[in-house]
Amino acid sequence: MLAFTFYTSSLLERNTVLIDRTNQVANSAQAVIKDLFDLDNSYGEDTNSPHIQRVLERLEQDTALITSSISALEQGGTITTVEGKSYDLPKVNSDSQVKVAEANQEWRLLEPKIQAYLKDADNVMVDSSDNLTQAVEQAKTSSLFINDSLDQLTDEVFINAERQANTIRLIQILGVAAIFAYFLIFVFFFVRRLRETDAEAFAARRETQEIMETVSTGLFLLDKDLNIGQQHSRALNDIVGSDRLAGENFTNVLRGRISDKDLKTTQQFIEQLYNPRVKEKLVDSLNPLHKVMLHNNAGDKAQNNRFLDFKFSRVYDNKDIARILVNVNDVSDAVYLEQRLEKERSQNDMQIEMLTTILNVNPKIINEFIDNTQMHIEKMNNILKNPGSSQYELEGKLKAIYREMHSLKGEASALKLHSFTKIASDAEDKLHALQNQGQLSGNDFLPLAVHLDDLLSLSNTIATLGERINRSAPTANGLDDNIAQNSMSKTVATDSQISNPSTSIIDTDIGQDIDLDNEATDDHLSFYKAFAKDIAARQGKQVELKSNTLMQADIPAHLVKPIKEISIQLLRNAVVHGIEAPSVRHSIGKTAVGTIDLELKDNGSDFMLMVQDDGQGIDYDSIRAKLSSDGRFSTEEASQLSQSELLKQLFSSGFSTKEHADEDGGRGVGLDIIKAKVKDYDGKLNVNSEFGQMTRFVITLPKA
Repeated sequence: MLAFTFYTSSLLERNTVLIDRTNQVANSAQAVIKDLFDLDNSYGEDTNSPHIQRVLERLEQDTALITSSISALEQGGTITTVEGKSYDLPKVNSDSQVKVAEANQEWRLLEPKIQAYLKDADNVMVDSSDNLTQAVEQAKTSSLFINDSLDQLTDEVFINAERQANTIRLIQILGVAAIFAYFLIFVFFFVRRLRETDAEAFAARRETQEIMETVSTGLFLLDKDLNIGQQHSRALNDIVGSDRLAGENFTNVLRGRISDKDLKTTQQFIEQLYNPRVKEKLVDSLNPLHKVMLHNNAGDKAQNNRFLDFKFSRVYDNKDIARILVNVNDVSDAVYLEQRLEKERSQNDMQIEMLTTILNVNPKIINEFIDNTQMHIEKMNNILKNPGSSQYELEGKLKAIYREMHSLKGEASALKLHSFTKIASDAEDKLHALQNQGQLSGNDFLPLAVHLDDLLSLSNTIATLGERINRSAPTANGLDDNIAQNSMSKTVATDSQISNPSTSIIDTDIGQDIDLDNEATDDHLSFYKAFAKDIAARQGKQVELKSNTLMQADIPAHLVKPIKEISIQLLRNAVVHGIEAPSVRHSIGKTAVGTIDLELKDNGSDFMLMVQDDGQGIDYDSIRAKLSSDGRFSTEEASQLSQSELLKQLFSSGFSTKEHADEDGGRGVGLDIIKAKVKDYDGKLNVNSEFGQMTRFVITLPKA
């Protein structure tokens, strides 16, 4: 029916074009007569006038169209419409051919006369009046015959087209009737077979349902498209927390309730289960839904964090994998117990770590760390509270918090307090992300409050541990008061000292014959040496820290903290960026162990700190390349920067030549902290470097 409709529609289209062309020929014949009369009446007018030229051009076009169209109508040729489409005209029947032949005969009488006139019509030297008169007289007779013949042809073609349209409608009615009859027959047999199948399926379903209602675990089948089977255990609805599961897609049930990553991995895992070349035991170890947390879509807070354990097994049909049997169990109680045990284990490890630090580090250093930690947290908290919503103010807050957090991390890392270091590093990751974010808002800083709270909690924990040791140690050891005082003076604080963090933990009234100030200074030197070696070990380097003046230095009280912070940052910078790896040092003729000198000097009105390493020095070309790759400067602009300008960039916040950030460096904050501290204390900063030989930082802070 469609083929017939397409064919007859094509015929109708061609007949429509035929009718349109016959009408066009008739209209063109009328236009020819009109133009001939116009030219006859205007004879004697300048042949170059726009009017005469336009009429002659139209007459020539209409003459050519009539000649080509009558020939195509008579022989069934190809014509082209105004839109540029080509059509093959149908060959007319014998009666219609007679009409076309009559029109063609009359046109052959008129067309030569028109051509004779057009030949010299625009030549003023030739008299074409006779040719025009003959053409006009012939047109009076021929146009009537042409129009009459074409009108009869149009009527016959129209009747033929109407007959074809009626035929199409009849065929369509018969076709639709046949389709409907076939549909009724199909439905009759289908429903009959369906009833028989339903009876069998109902019996099997009832047996399966009895089993599914009794088991306490969630059981269901998955097909290759991850659709859940129609039968599943009643317990599955309670375990998964959904009323409708039969026929649902497994990924749709889990979507939004587990992470997108786990969902994608689950799809890939089940695809591998359907792969017969993959061993089931091997792929079972990759199960992504082992003790997975499932969020409740219903919003029930009591059910928000449920942990389910999914186990997948193949179901075979002969040797083919037909389905996947899924067994689901609610293991929330077991997981919560594991989490509680892990949390307690983590807290115990943290307390052991802190206890180890307390027992092995000079109490004064521990006390300084607690004071400094609380000071850094308070500063960061105040920075967060300060008003300011412009981008400039928010960027300033970001840099200030970054400096405080980096300083805190440095001191914690020096004491091997990895719990502090981990929290500070996580906070730095968020700060670094904000630094690269571009547009900032006040809400971006809210997550930092959680890190500050965790750091404060750890600080209180280490202070509490020190207090507990102080209270229990004398009784536990069974020592008399004098011995207890002497043994604990190096490691613990009294109750009054703990309650006042600004008070030194060391009891200066014990009456010992040693110089406690010198002992504390010696402990600081040991502290710096251990700090430098720890960083070097993580970086795969070897260093030796030397100092001839730290033991004799009498640092003013208000400069103790800034000098310690600056020293930590300079030592870290020297190990990470200055000292080369042993293999590199050996290849350039240096000893495998790098040397760092830390010196303090009292210049009367000023106090000077100098840190010098015998490493690779400042690579200014590397700074230029990094500035260019970071997009801060173009390659041409970076090449024109002086060494002084490059050093200024080196001290800017967020800039580092280290490719990848780690616990010890690479975030571009260390030198920024030094610059800020020197500025806060009205000091001076001097840098001297020889490429491949050494780098020396000299910090001068006024005593006043």
